[in-house]
Amino acid sequence: MPQPPPVQNSANLVCMTQRHLYIAAYDVSSPARLRDALKVLKGYASGRQKSVFECFLSNVERRTLLAEIAAVLDPIEDRFFLLRLQPRGKIRVRGKAVRPVDPPWFYVG
Repeated sequence: MPQPPPVQNSANLVCMTQRHLYIAAYDVSSPARLRDALKVLKGYASGRQKSVFECFLSNVERRTLLAEIAAVLDPIEDRFFLLRLQPRGKIRVRGKAVRPVDPPWFYVG
């Protein structure tokens, strides 16, 4: 069955049917690069837990993310994985969508 063309609004946003679910994860050794990688990934992620992010990306966004993260990370010392997940069934969502926000402080103990 052919896919319908992407639906775009005035902001040039791609319809969700043209996006794929990815899991992005990193292991960064430098605190400065870690902050930069976090900043890049927060721009693409819909959810996260520690250094693992859930991203719904179009093909263009995927390429842009990979280029941006490559500019931040050291290819020898750091690791980055972007895994595309294959949908096996219907996606079920519960609850109300809330934009993730970092707390004003973190406790490290």
